[in-house]
Amino acid sequence: MSKAMRQMPDETGRVSVARGEAVRDLASDEACGPPQEHPGTGLAMSTAGIGGLVEAALTRQNLQAAWRRVKANKGAAGVDGLDIEQTARMLQTSWPCIRDDLLAGCYRPSPVRKVMIPKPDGSQRELGIPTVLDRLIQQALLQVLQPLIDPSFSKHSHGFRPGRRAHDAVKAARGYVQSGKRVVVDVDLAKFFDRVNHDILIDRLKRRIDDAGVIRLTRAYLNAGIMDGAAVSERHMGTPQGGPLSPLLANVLLDEVDKALEARGYSFARYADDCNVYVGSTKAGERVMALLRKLYAGLRLQINEAKSAVASAFGRKFLGYELWVAKGREVKCAVADKVLDNFKARIRQLTRRSGGRSLEQVVEQLRPYMLGWKAYFGLAQTPGVWRKLDEWLRHRLRAIQLRHWKRPQTIYRELKALGATEDAARQVAGNCHRWWRNSAGALNTVLTIAYFDRLGVPRLS
Repeated sequence: MSKAMRQMPDETGRVSVARGEAVRDLASDEACGPPQEHPGTGLAMSTAGIGGLVEAALTRQNLQAAWRRVKANKGAAGVDGLDIEQTARMLQTSWPCIRDDLLAGCYRPSPVRKVMIPKPDGSQRELGIPTVLDRLIQQALLQVLQPLIDPSFSKHSHGFRPGRRAHDAVKAARGYVQSGKRVVVDVDLAKFFDRVNHDILIDRLKRRIDDAGVIRLTRAYLNAGIMDGAAVSERHMGTPQGGPLSPLLANVLLDEVDKALEARGYSFARYADDCNVYVGSTKAGERVMALLRKLYAGLRLQINEAKSAVASAFGRKFLGYELWVAKGREVKCAVADKVLDNFKARIRQLTRRSGGRSLEQVVEQLRPYMLGWKAYFGLAQTPGVWRKLDEWLRHRLRAIQLRHWKRPQTIYRELKALGATEDAARQVAGNCHRWWRNSAGALNTVLTIAYFDRLGVPRLS
C-alpha cells in the first residue's frame, strides 16, 4: 500500500484533526482539512482544482490517513474476497487506473456483501460490507466532507460526529428531565437505513456541497448493488450500514428534522435515528408527535409505532439507559432492564461450565466484552446493581473452577495450596458435586475478590 501511495501526487495542506464516532478513536494524523467554507451555511464550494473535493480526498496525505483508519478498523472482506493485505498488494499496481476513474467520474463501486447480524430481541440487522477498496475511498471522502458539513448540524445531534458520543445524548436527556420536562416523545424510525430515499438525500447533500464529483460518487455508492449469496440485487433506496459514509449521510438527511424542532424551541436529543423530545405535558407531547410524523413523512421515512410513544420519561429506554429519581429529587441514569437481561444472558454464555476451557481462558474471552460494556454504561449511577452483578459473576467463575477440579481430593489439594484453612478445604471438598451451591460461603474465603483481580476479571463496581 505504501508503494501505491508513493505514486500519488504530493499535494499540499489539507491536514487537520477529526475526532468522534464517525471515525472511531481518530489519531491526530487523520486528514480532513476543508476547502473554503461559507460561514454559517455548511456549504462547501469546489476550490481544490479541476477534480474538486474528490481530488482533495485523493491526496497522498489524506489517503494514507484513510488507509490507517481502515486498517485499524480491520473488518471482513467484501464481495471481491480481498482482505486488508491482499487489497494493499492489489493497489500497488492498480491504484493509478482507479484514481483516474475516480477523477473522471466513471468509477463504479463494487456491490456490498450482505451480512445479517442478530439483535438481542431475536430480530436481525442487515449490514452491507463494502470491499476494502471502497471502504478506503469512502473513508478518504469522509475525511474531507465531515469538517465541511458537520459544523452546520444541530447541536442536539450526537451520533457519529467528531467530539460527540452517546453519553452526551444521555446527559442532555437527563438535564431536560431534571429541569422539569418529565414527558418524552420517544421516536424510533422503522428500518431507517433501509428506507432512505436516494433522491431526497442527494438533494439535501447538494444544498451543502456544491461539487459535482462528490455528488456523482455518492450517488454511485448509494446505487451499488447488494450481493446475497451469488445473486446481486439493485438498490433503489437505503444506505447500507457498514460503509464509512453512511453515518454522515444519515445526519445530512435527519438534520432537517432537527432544525425544525430547534426553530420551535423544543428540548431534544438525537443519536442516529433515535430521537427523544422532552416536554412538560402529555398534550404537548402529542402535538410534537404529530409534527414529527409530518416531518418524517416529508422525507419518506416511517415511524415505528410499536416502539414510539408519548410517555413518562421515567422507564423509557434511550440508548440503553433509563432515568430514575434519587433522594432530593435528583434525576439519575441506570441501565435499562432489558439491557441488563441481555448482558446477563451473554455472561451466562461466556461462563458456561461445559466446553473444557480453563478458568484463564474463560476470563480471556470475558474480559473484552466486560470492558466494552463497562465503558459504554459507565454513566449509570447504580452502585448497588454493579456490586450484585460483580458478586453474581464471581459466583459463576467459582463454579467453573470447582467443575474443573471435580474430585474431592483435587478440590481439597488445590484449596490448601491456595491457603485455605483445613475446615474450609474439607467443607468445600465434601460438597464437590453441588457446583452452584458450593460456590459461595467457605469458597469465598479462598477464591477471593483479589484472586479474580489477579486473573484480570474486570470489576463493574
